[in-house]
Amino acid sequence: MAEGDSKTTRATATKFGEGFLTDIWYFAALSSDLKPGKLQRYEILGEPVLLGRGRKGEAYAIRDICPHRAAPLSAGKLTAEADGRESVECPYHGWRFGTDGACTAIPSLVADQAMDVSKIRVRRFPVRESQGLVFIWMASDARGAGEPDYDPPVFPGVVGGKPKLVDRMDFDSHIDHAVVGLMDPAHGPYVHQQWWWRSSKSQHEKSKRFEPREQGFSMVRHEPSKNSRAYAILGGEPLTEITFRIPGLRWEHVTVGERQVLSLTCLTPLNAAKTRITQIVWSDHPAFWLLKPFIAAGARAFLRQDGDMVNLQNEGLRYDPSLLWIDDADRQAKWYQQLKREWAQSRREGRAFANPVEPAQLRWRS
Repeated sequence: MAEGDSKTTRATATKFGEGFLTDIWYFAALSSDLKPGKLQRYEILGEPVLLGRGRKGEAYAIRDICPHRAAPLSAGKLTAEADGRESVECPYHGWRFGTDGACTAIPSLVADQAMDVSKIRVRRFPVRESQGLVFIWMASDARGAGEPDYDPPVFPGVVGGKPKLVDRMDFDSHIDHAVVGLMDPAHGPYVHQQWWWRSSKSQHEKSKRFEPREQGFSMVRHEPSKNSRAYAILGGEPLTEITFRIPGLRWEHVTVGERQVLSLTCLTPLNAAKTRITQIVWSDHPAFWLLKPFIAAGARAFLRQDGDMVNLQNEGLRYDPSLLWIDDADRQAKWYQQLKREWAQSRREGRAFANPVEPAQLRWRS
Protein backbone atom coordinates (compact mmCIF):
# COMPACT_ATOMS: atom_id res chain seq x y z
CA MET A 1 0.00 0.00 0.00
CA ALA A 2 1.99 2.95 -1.26
CA GLU A 3 1.27 6.62 -0.63
CA GLY A 4 -1.56 8.08 -2.66
CA ASP A 5 0.03 9.09 -5.93
CA SER A 6 -1.69 7.89 -9.10
CA LYS A 7 1.31 8.68 -11.27
CA THR A 8 3.81 5.84 -11.63
CA THR A 9 6.37 7.70 -13.70
CA ARG A 10 7.44 11.33 -13.88
CA ALA A 11 7.17 13.01 -17.25
CA THR A 12 10.63 13.73 -18.60
CA ALA A 13 10.07 16.59 -20.99
CA THR A 14 12.99 17.65 -23.14
CA LYS A 15 11.43 20.75 -24.69
CA PHE A 16 13.47 23.79 -23.70
CA GLY A 17 11.98 25.48 -20.64
CA GLU A 18 9.81 22.53 -19.66
CA GLY A 19 10.19 19.39 -17.55
CA PHE A 20 13.21 18.07 -15.71
CA LEU A 21 15.88 15.45 -16.22
CA THR A 22 15.39 12.41 -14.01
CA ASP A 23 17.41 9.33 -13.01
CA ILE A 24 20.15 11.79 -12.19
CA TRP A 25 21.85 13.40 -9.17
CA TYR A 26 20.89 16.93 -8.13
CA PHE A 27 22.75 19.04 -5.59
CA ALA A 28 20.50 19.37 -2.53
CA ALA A 29 22.49 20.97 0.29
CA LEU A 30 25.82 21.36 1.97
CA SER A 31 26.61 18.63 4.47
CA SER A 32 26.91 21.34 7.12
CA ASP A 33 23.28 22.36 6.45
CA LEU A 34 22.01 19.06 7.87
CA LYS A 35 22.10 18.92 11.66
CA PRO A 36 21.58 15.61 13.53
CA GLY A 37 17.96 15.22 14.58
CA LYS A 38 16.73 18.29 12.66
CA LEU A 39 13.99 17.86 10.03
CA GLN A 40 14.20 20.27 7.08
CA ARG A 41 11.70 20.83 4.29
CA TYR A 42 12.94 21.34 0.74
CA GLU A 43 11.25 21.48 -2.65
CA ILE A 44 13.12 19.79 -5.51
CA LEU A 45 11.65 19.30 -8.98
CA GLY A 46 8.28 20.30 -7.55
CA GLU A 47 8.45 17.52 -4.94
CA PRO A 48 8.23 18.25 -1.20
CA VAL A 49 11.29 16.61 0.35
CA LEU A 50 12.16 16.09 4.00
CA LEU A 51 15.93 16.15 4.15
CA GLY A 52 17.50 15.25 7.46
CA ARG A 53 20.35 13.65 9.31
CA GLY A 54 19.88 10.91 11.87
CA ARG A 55 21.45 11.24 15.29
CA LYS A 56 24.07 8.71 14.21
CA GLY A 57 25.08 10.97 11.33
CA GLU A 58 23.49 9.40 8.24
CA ALA A 59 21.68 11.71 5.81
CA TYR A 60 18.29 10.65 4.44
CA ALA A 61 15.42 12.05 2.36
CA ILE A 62 11.73 11.10 2.19
CA ARG A 63 8.65 12.72 0.67
CA ASP A 64 7.44 15.43 3.00
CA ILE A 65 3.76 14.50 2.98
CA CYS A 66 2.07 12.11 5.41
CA PRO A 67 -0.21 9.81 3.37
CA HIS A 68 -2.87 9.96 6.09
CA ARG A 69 -3.95 13.62 6.02
CA ALA A 70 -1.14 15.28 4.01
CA ALA A 71 0.54 17.03 6.94
CA PRO A 72 4.24 17.80 6.32
CA LEU A 73 6.36 15.27 8.14
CA SER A 74 9.09 17.87 8.55
CA ALA A 75 6.82 19.64 11.06
CA GLY A 76 7.03 16.57 13.29
CA LYS A 77 10.01 15.16 15.13
CA LEU A 78 12.66 12.49 14.89
CA THR A 79 12.01 9.70 17.38
CA ALA A 80 13.29 6.21 18.13
CA GLU A 81 11.54 2.85 17.85
CA ALA A 82 11.85 0.11 20.46
CA ASP A 83 14.53 -1.63 18.37
CA GLY A 84 16.61 1.56 18.19
CA ARG A 85 15.76 2.51 14.60
CA GLU A 86 14.98 6.17 14.03
CA SER A 87 11.67 7.30 12.60
CA VAL A 88 9.87 10.54 11.77
CA GLU A 89 6.68 11.19 13.69
CA CYS A 90 3.88 13.11 11.94
CA PRO A 91 2.67 16.09 14.01
CA TYR A 92 -1.02 15.45 13.19
CA HIS A 93 -1.80 11.88 14.35
CA GLY A 94 1.62 10.53 15.28
CA TRP A 95 2.03 8.14 12.35
CA ARG A 96 5.71 7.20 12.19
CA PHE A 97 7.91 6.49 9.19
CA GLY A 98 11.43 5.12 9.10
CA THR A 99 14.13 6.95 7.20
CA ASP A 100 13.61 4.29 4.49
CA GLY A 101 10.03 5.54 4.03
CA ALA A 102 8.28 2.51 5.57
CA CYS A 103 5.52 3.15 8.12
CA THR A 104 6.54 1.85 11.55
CA ALA A 105 3.47 2.71 13.63
CA ILE A 106 -0.10 4.06 13.60
CA PRO A 107 -0.86 4.94 17.24
CA SER A 108 -4.66 5.09 16.77
CA LEU A 109 -4.88 1.36 15.97
CA VAL A 110 -6.06 -0.90 18.80
CA ALA A 111 -4.79 -4.40 19.52
CA ASP A 112 -7.43 -6.39 17.59
CA GLN A 113 -7.32 -4.20 14.45
CA ALA A 114 -5.15 -6.22 12.10
CA MET A 115 -3.21 -4.02 9.70
CA ASP A 116 0.24 -4.44 8.24
CA VAL A 117 1.48 -0.88 8.61
CA SER A 118 4.79 -1.76 6.94
CA LYS A 119 2.96 -1.85 3.59
CA ILE A 120 2.31 1.88 3.91
CA ARG A 121 5.22 3.89 2.60
CA VAL A 122 6.27 7.37 1.67
CA ARG A 123 8.70 7.83 -1.15
CA ARG A 124 12.36 7.54 -0.24
CA PHE A 125 14.95 9.55 -2.19
CA PRO A 126 18.50 8.12 -2.26
CA VAL A 127 21.08 10.60 -0.99
CA ARG A 128 24.87 10.57 -1.09
CA GLU A 129 27.42 12.82 0.57
CA SER A 130 30.66 13.66 -1.17
CA GLN A 131 33.23 16.41 -0.55
CA GLY A 132 30.93 18.13 1.92
CA LEU A 133 28.00 18.17 -0.54
CA VAL A 134 24.68 16.34 -0.36
CA PHE A 135 23.26 14.98 -3.62
CA ILE A 136 19.75 13.61 -4.10
CA TRP A 137 18.73 11.06 -6.75
CA MET A 138 15.52 12.03 -8.53
CA ALA A 139 14.20 8.89 -10.22
CA SER A 140 11.85 8.81 -13.20
CA ASP A 141 9.55 6.47 -11.25
CA ALA A 142 7.47 8.71 -8.98
CA ARG A 143 7.21 5.87 -6.45
CA GLY A 144 10.97 6.04 -6.03
CA ALA A 145 11.60 2.53 -7.31
CA GLY A 146 15.12 1.71 -8.41
CA GLU A 147 18.50 2.67 -7.03
CA PRO A 148 21.18 4.98 -8.52
CA ASP A 149 23.38 3.24 -11.07
CA TYR A 150 26.31 5.67 -10.83
CA ASP A 151 27.89 7.94 -8.22
CA PRO A 152 27.62 11.73 -7.85
CA PRO A 153 30.43 13.78 -9.42
CA VAL A 154 33.77 14.37 -7.70
CA PHE A 155 35.25 17.82 -8.26
CA PRO A 156 38.92 18.84 -8.57
CA GLY A 157 40.23 21.60 -6.34
CA VAL A 158 38.25 20.97 -3.15
CA VAL A 159 41.17 22.20 -1.02
CA GLY A 160 41.87 24.42 1.94
CA GLY A 161 39.34 22.87 4.33
CA LYS A 162 35.85 24.33 4.52
CA PRO A 163 34.49 26.47 1.65
CA LYS A 164 35.80 30.01 1.65
CA LEU A 165 32.53 31.31 0.25
CA VAL A 166 28.93 30.07 0.08
CA ASP A 167 26.17 32.16 -1.46
CA ARG A 168 22.63 31.24 -2.47
CA MET A 169 19.91 32.90 -4.48
CA ASP A 170 16.58 31.75 -5.92
CA PHE A 171 15.99 32.75 -9.54
CA ASP A 172 12.42 33.07 -10.80
CA SER A 173 13.30 30.87 -13.74
CA HIS A 174 13.04 27.35 -15.10
CA ILE A 175 16.39 25.59 -14.77
CA ASP A 176 16.91 25.63 -18.55
CA HIS A 177 16.99 29.43 -18.69
CA ALA A 178 19.17 29.56 -15.59
CA VAL A 179 21.66 27.10 -17.12
CA VAL A 180 22.06 28.86 -20.46
CA GLY A 181 22.40 32.18 -18.66
CA LEU A 182 25.12 30.69 -16.49
CA MET A 183 27.16 29.37 -19.44
CA ASP A 184 26.55 32.34 -21.76
CA PRO A 185 30.00 33.76 -22.60
CA ALA A 186 28.87 37.04 -24.17
CA HIS A 187 26.77 38.79 -21.53
CA GLY A 188 29.60 39.70 -19.16
CA PRO A 189 30.49 43.17 -20.50
CA TYR A 190 26.82 44.21 -20.33
CA VAL A 191 25.46 42.53 -17.19
CA HIS A 192 28.63 42.40 -15.06
CA GLN A 193 30.13 45.87 -15.43
CA GLN A 194 32.52 46.61 -12.57
CA TRP A 195 35.80 48.49 -12.58
CA TRP A 196 37.57 45.42 -11.21
CA TRP A 197 36.11 43.07 -13.84
CA ARG A 198 35.42 44.61 -17.22
CA SER A 199 33.31 47.21 -19.04
CA SER A 200 31.23 47.20 -22.21
CA LYS A 201 34.12 49.02 -23.91
CA SER A 202 36.61 46.31 -22.94
CA GLN A 203 35.75 43.59 -25.43
CA HIS A 204 38.07 41.29 -27.33
CA GLU A 205 37.68 38.38 -29.68
CA LYS A 206 37.98 35.11 -27.78
CA SER A 207 38.88 31.71 -29.14
CA LYS A 208 38.53 28.75 -26.77
CA ARG A 209 38.87 25.01 -27.21
CA PHE A 210 36.11 22.76 -25.90
CA GLU A 211 36.04 19.02 -25.33
CA PRO A 212 33.39 16.55 -24.14
CA ARG A 213 33.47 15.51 -20.49
CA GLU A 214 31.41 13.08 -18.42
CA GLN A 215 27.75 14.13 -18.87
CA GLY A 216 28.89 17.47 -20.24
CA PHE A 217 31.78 19.46 -21.70
CA SER A 218 34.72 21.63 -20.74
CA MET A 219 36.49 24.77 -21.91
CA VAL A 220 39.92 23.21 -21.64
CA ARG A 221 42.63 24.70 -19.47
CA HIS A 222 43.83 28.08 -20.71
CA GLU A 223 45.12 31.47 -19.58
CA PRO A 224 42.25 33.75 -18.43
CA SER A 225 41.24 36.55 -20.74
CA LYS A 226 43.33 39.68 -20.35
CA ASN A 227 40.24 41.84 -19.72
CA SER A 228 39.16 39.72 -16.75
CA ARG A 229 40.93 41.76 -14.09
CA ALA A 230 39.75 39.74 -11.09
CA TYR A 231 42.29 37.00 -11.84
CA ALA A 232 45.07 39.52 -11.14
CA ILE A 233 44.58 39.15 -7.37
CA LEU A 234 45.86 35.57 -7.65
CA GLY A 235 49.21 36.73 -8.99
CA GLY A 236 51.54 34.41 -10.87
CA GLU A 237 50.31 32.82 -14.08
CA PRO A 238 46.82 31.43 -13.44
CA LEU A 239 45.36 28.74 -15.68
CA THR A 240 41.67 27.94 -15.69
CA GLU A 241 39.36 25.17 -16.91
CA ILE A 242 35.57 25.61 -16.92
CA THR A 243 33.36 22.52 -16.97
CA PHE A 244 29.62 21.99 -17.25
CA ARG A 245 27.74 18.81 -16.36
CA ILE A 246 24.03 18.07 -16.52
CA PRO A 247 21.63 18.61 -14.89
CA GLY A 248 23.09 21.92 -13.68
CA LEU A 249 26.66 21.92 -12.39
CA ARG A 250 29.31 24.37 -13.55
CA TRP A 251 32.75 24.67 -12.04
CA GLU A 252 35.86 26.69 -12.73
CA HIS A 253 39.12 25.15 -11.55
CA VAL A 254 41.98 27.65 -11.40
CA THR A 255 45.58 26.70 -10.72
CA VAL A 256 48.36 29.14 -9.85
CA GLY A 257 51.44 27.01 -9.48
CA GLU A 258 50.59 24.59 -6.67
CA ARG A 259 47.70 26.76 -5.39
CA GLN A 260 44.13 26.06 -6.44
CA VAL A 261 40.73 27.76 -6.58
CA LEU A 262 37.50 25.92 -7.28
CA SER A 263 34.34 27.91 -7.93
CA LEU A 264 31.35 25.55 -8.11
CA THR A 265 27.87 26.69 -9.11
CA CYS A 266 24.99 24.27 -8.50
CA LEU A 267 21.56 24.79 -10.03
CA THR A 268 18.72 22.98 -8.29
CA PRO A 269 15.20 23.31 -9.74
CA LEU A 270 12.75 23.92 -6.91
CA ASN A 271 9.85 23.80 -9.35
CA ALA A 272 9.05 24.76 -12.94
CA ALA A 273 9.32 28.48 -12.19
CA LYS A 274 12.07 28.74 -9.58
CA THR A 275 15.71 27.58 -9.51
CA ARG A 276 18.10 27.79 -6.58
CA ILE A 277 21.65 28.88 -7.39
CA THR A 278 24.30 27.85 -4.86
CA GLN A 279 27.80 29.26 -5.30
CA ILE A 280 30.61 27.52 -3.38
CA VAL A 281 34.30 28.42 -3.47
CA TRP A 282 37.24 26.46 -2.07
CA SER A 283 40.86 27.57 -2.18
CA ASP A 284 44.24 27.19 -0.50
CA HIS A 285 45.40 30.50 -2.02
CA PRO A 286 46.37 33.17 0.56
CA ALA A 287 44.31 35.78 -1.31
CA PHE A 288 41.18 34.17 0.09
CA TRP A 289 42.38 34.83 3.62
CA LEU A 290 43.48 38.38 2.96
CA LEU A 291 40.73 39.57 0.60
CA LYS A 292 37.80 37.33 1.54
CA PRO A 293 35.30 40.19 2.24
CA PHE A 294 36.02 41.81 -1.13
CA ILE A 295 35.87 38.51 -3.03
CA ALA A 296 32.60 37.59 -1.31
CA ALA A 297 31.08 40.99 -2.13
CA GLY A 298 32.09 40.61 -5.77
CA ALA A 299 30.61 37.12 -6.03
CA ARG A 300 27.33 38.29 -4.47
CA ALA A 301 27.19 41.21 -6.89
CA PHE A 302 27.63 38.87 -9.86
CA LEU A 303 24.87 36.56 -8.69
CA ARG A 304 22.41 39.37 -8.07
CA GLN A 305 23.15 40.99 -11.41
CA ASP A 306 22.29 37.68 -13.07
CA GLY A 307 19.13 37.51 -10.97
CA ASP A 308 18.09 40.99 -12.07
CA MET A 309 18.61 40.03 -15.70
CA VAL A 310 16.53 36.86 -15.24
CA ASN A 311 13.67 38.98 -13.90
CA LEU A 312 14.01 41.33 -16.86
CA GLN A 313 14.09 38.40 -19.28
CA ASN A 314 10.87 37.06 -17.74
CA GLU A 315 9.07 40.14 -19.06
CA GLY A 316 9.63 38.79 -22.55
CA LEU A 317 9.35 35.08 -21.81
CA ARG A 318 5.78 35.39 -20.53
CA TYR A 319 4.75 35.92 -24.16
CA ASP A 320 6.32 32.53 -25.08
CA PRO A 321 8.49 33.87 -27.93
CA SER A 322 10.68 31.77 -30.17
CA LEU A 323 14.34 32.08 -29.19
CA LEU A 324 17.09 32.67 -31.74
CA TRP A 325 20.34 30.77 -31.08
CA ILE A 326 23.54 31.72 -32.91
CA ASP A 327 26.99 30.18 -33.29
CA ASP A 328 29.53 30.30 -31.71
CA ALA A 329 28.37 32.30 -28.70
CA ASP A 330 25.30 30.09 -28.17
CA ARG A 331 26.92 26.74 -29.00
CA GLN A 332 27.14 25.79 -25.32
CA ALA A 333 23.41 26.40 -24.95
CA LYS A 334 22.82 24.13 -27.94
CA TRP A 335 25.06 21.46 -26.42
CA TYR A 336 23.05 21.65 -23.21
CA GLN A 337 19.84 20.93 -25.10
CA GLN A 338 21.49 18.05 -26.96
CA LEU A 339 22.79 16.62 -23.69
CA LYS A 340 19.31 16.78 -22.19
CA ARG A 341 17.72 15.00 -25.14
CA GLU A 342 20.36 12.27 -25.20
CA TRP A 343 20.16 11.72 -21.44
CA ALA A 344 16.37 11.33 -21.52
CA GLN A 345 16.47 9.04 -24.56
CA SER A 346 19.24 6.84 -23.17
CA ARG A 347 17.32 6.32 -19.93
CA ARG A 348 14.11 5.48 -21.79
CA GLU A 349 15.95 2.96 -23.95
CA GLY A 350 17.94 1.47 -21.07
CA ARG A 351 21.31 2.04 -22.73
CA ALA A 352 24.54 3.87 -21.97
CA PHE A 353 24.59 7.65 -22.36
CA ALA A 354 26.44 8.75 -25.52
CA ASN A 355 27.80 12.27 -25.15
CA PRO A 356 26.73 14.23 -28.27
CA VAL A 357 29.35 16.98 -27.77
CA GLU A 358 32.32 16.90 -30.14
CA PRO A 359 35.61 18.82 -29.74
CA ALA A 360 35.37 22.33 -31.15
CA GLN A 361 37.12 25.69 -31.26
CA LEU A 362 34.56 28.42 -30.53
CA ARG A 363 35.00 32.14 -31.19
CA TRP A 364 33.06 35.15 -29.89
CA ARG A 365 33.56 38.71 -28.65
CA SER A 366 33.16 39.67 -25.02
